[in-house]
Amino acid sequence: MEGSSQGAPILVASNRGPVSYTVASDGTLTSRRGGGGVVSGLSAIGPDAGSVWVCAALSDGDREAVRQGVAEPGVRMIAIDPDVFHAAYNDIANSVLWFVHHLLYQTPFEPVFDETFRDQWAAYEAYNQAFADALAQEAAEGAAVLVQDYHLALVPGLLRERRPDLRIGHFSHTPWAPPDYFRLLPDDVARPLLEGILGADRAAFLTRRWAGAFAACCADVLGAEVAADGGSVTYRGRTTRLGVHGLGADGAFLRERSQRPDVEERMAALRAEAGPGRRLIVRVDRTELSKNIVRGLHAYRQLLTDHPGWRERVVHVAFAYPSRQDLAIYREYTAEVSRVATAINEEFGTDGWTPVILKVDDDFARSLAAYRLADVALVNPIRDGMNLVAKEVPVVSDQGVALVLSREAGAFEELGDDAFTVNPYDIRATAVALNLALTLPEAERADRTKRLAAAATALPPSRWFLDQLDAIGG
Repeated sequence: MEGSSQGAPILVASNRGPVSYTVASDGTLTSRRGGGGVVSGLSAIGPDAGSVWVCAALSDGDREAVRQGVAEPGVRMIAIDPDVFHAAYNDIANSVLWFVHHLLYQTPFEPVFDETFRDQWAAYEAYNQAFADALAQEAAEGAAVLVQDYHLALVPGLLRERRPDLRIGHFSHTPWAPPDYFRLLPDDVARPLLEGILGADRAAFLTRRWAGAFAACCADVLGAEVAADGGSVTYRGRTTRLGVHGLGADGAFLRERSQRPDVEERMAALRAEAGPGRRLIVRVDRTELSKNIVRGLHAYRQLLTDHPGWRERVVHVAFAYPSRQDLAIYREYTAEVSRVATAINEEFGTDGWTPVILKVDDDFARSLAAYRLADVALVNPIRDGMNLVAKEVPVVSDQGVALVLSREAGAFEELGDDAFTVNPYDIRATAVALNLALTLPEAERADRTKRLAAAATALPPSRWFLDQLDAIGG
């Protein structure tokens, strides 16, 4: 399949694009631009680069926009059959690949790879083929293509078959599972996933650890050759280079946005709700299974049990924004977060003190307010590709913040030296770390915050994107 001579010289492919549409009852469409690291990164190449972003139509409004031929400049939206999309996105990407890479399965009961799974896998293949076809059509001769994440793991190999002239990169925003866990997948699924990414000229990851795990899987599952320095994988005569780009916080944006009036208003409301003079332990997460919110709450309960002097002196501000509520296990997890928070408040609360302030309605300005006010930030994921919250809080903190950080977060590689490190499964050790963080001398807290903020902003989204582009010769 040949690309047009007028095609795009730079392309990005991701499940979610930079724009979404809503459709009114009279059929009129309204568009809304999104944000995030990839959006910020793509803007760094400038409006005259002729870039194209290929993404999926996620909603009825998106699909209607495709049907009507409505499109934002530089965006190619693909309308995939809703049943195919659901199977590919929810049943495979989010219920299998996410679970594998985050080590989330209760293996006595799951996974079960039956005939239903095989149908879902066929949908994932079709979804990836649709992206490969669209990219092949949109790309100019020799174009640079950056494919994003586990949703599109097959795309580099499929695109290589269609357009061998292209320079292809793939970036994984999640962790990568170690070989023993990756091999939970059937061989005829595990192999194509690896071969798909190896269709790229370069496969990039958030940390050296995840890149190393990918290389180990290639060696173990495919028998591929890994370079002595771990910097490339050779398979069937092709060499794919491996890279690491630790996506950082957008410091300039965060600092400006966190000073706006709506954030100031929410800071005042949070102070009033917490009560005067109380220390704040803050967490901001989606209710994603890997974020480990429930164990964080149990650790806070342990802190109040082991150190009763903190009672009425500290409040745990927990923002747990619902995620993937179309999946039953996520609904159950969200309910458990609320149940445990309520139990702590019933056990320890007094007329003038609510130990846990739990908010489940998403409010970015309120999150920034909590960042500014936090004495301690709790980031304790079971496993996380990076975790930008750990990077964002020190950047906007008003008085300095102590970071309690899971050693299983990708951010640990860059921030671990100035954080209180925890094993995310260890409730007692997390409670100890929370106490140490709360009692950290003010001067040391300020010094740590300064170093954390510098590390957190070392590779902002624009540089992160351009570095990948440069690495494949874009």
